Amino acid sequence: MSGPKEEASKEEMCGIQSLDSQGSLDSSREDDGESLILTLTLYNVRKTQLSKAAEVFEMFETQIYHFETRRAKKPKNSVDDLDIFVECEVHSADVGILVTSLKRVAKDVKTSREDKVPWFPRKIQDLDKCHHLITKYDPSLDHGHPGYSDLEYSKRRAFFADLAFNYRVGDPLPHIEYTAQETATWREVYRKLRSLYPTHACTQYLDAFQQLEKHCGYREDNIPQLQDVSRFLKERTGFQLRPAAGQLSARDFLASLAFRVFQCTQYTRHFSSPMHSPEPDCCHELLGHVPMLADKEFAQFSQDIGLASLGSSEEEIEKLATLYWFTVEFGLCKENGLIKAYGAGLLSSYGELMYALSKEPEYKPFDPEVTAVHPYQDQAFQPVYFIAENLEDAKVKLQSYAMRIKKPFALRYDPFTSSIEVLNTPQKVKRALHQIKEELENFCLAIENLF
Repeated sequence: MSGPKEEASKEEMCGIQSLDSQGSLDSSREDDGESLILTLTLYNVRKTQLSKAAEVFEMFETQIYHFETRRAKKPKNSVDDLDIFVECEVHSADVGILVTSLKRVAKDVKTSREDKVPWFPRKIQDLDKCHHLITKYDPSLDHGHPGYSDLEYSKRRAFFADLAFNYRVGDPLPHIEYTAQETATWREVYRKLRSLYPTHACTQYLDAFQQLEKHCGYREDNIPQLQDVSRFLKERTGFQLRPAAGQLSARDFLASLAFRVFQCTQYTRHFSSPMHSPEPDCCHELLGHVPMLADKEFAQFSQDIGLASLGSSEEEIEKLATLYWFTVEFGLCKENGLIKAYGAGLLSSYGELMYALSKEPEYKPFDPEVTAVHPYQDQAFQPVYFIAENLEDAKVKLQSYAMRIKKPFALRYDPFTSSIEVLNTPQKVKRALHQIKEELENFCLAIENLF
């Protein structure tokens, strides 16, 4: 993974922003502003003058995002009685006096604070902003990193980082001319792991790995190019790759999965430690993650985690990152009475793959509520692994867990525009239901044709 277990500091994370009436997030809003939803009634508007209420908002430099008038539900003496709905933002210190001032010119003034949510990408182009790195294992900062004192390795890593930071959605994926030393590191990892896959990896992984060897240049003497691999995934499951500079914050990494985008490193681990890397590298991504992302069930599982992360609190992000850790990274599943690996952290680590399927570790059934709060180990083998009955069962359980995450809105991914729609109006919900109805009608027709 190019994330997500280690969380970034609050300074590194995207800021908290308010959800406006159209479901978008406005990054220009001030941190000391208070988002309000106001309802009030003006009686006999022709005499009272709507402008008096407008003057109150102007007096407190209120930023109005939505202003709506309707004929009053409970009119008193005139058809000119109006109910007014306002979504706005005002300085926190002015909230009380704003409401008091409105009560002088209007009746039934009611207010509620608008829920605030963390910024999240709404369209695939927004992923260009999702590149906050975790520096804990950076080779230039971590004294324990195998490449810490290797200036040439640090220089090479800086080259890869520049490629990733300068990449924008729609650009061709960078083509890398790997050095002989980098290819030798890949060869050693590839050869040892490939010998274990037939007995230790799940069927979905083996099927995809065979296709990757056939179509994407997976072999001992060649490090596959992201462009070839991304094209392969796009055809199989709709997933695509984009370059990452290193280990990303959990929020940014998971958000990318919501768009079926996997942020993928292109550098190799240090040659002095081919069997272990303290951070993600292309051996981990290409050998661990990519084959499973070619499976439709697993691809949906990954996207579901990403969608659940959008707009979630820091606490929920930590839980989702832990779920990701014990499934996508270190997950095991049952297969024909045996236990097999589907987690990328296992399938890219010779030592831990052997250990995980030995009699040493403890096994527990996969239960998202339990797994999400279980302690994890990022510097040694896991003492506990969670076993799914199968990938379909794991997906259903995750979806059920995600539905219970409290948010002030519902989301829907639009695969046609690669964008996230916030279902916060009756019209949007109605439109989404209409699309679902059309799909169901198509399925019903297909069933009729079959039987």
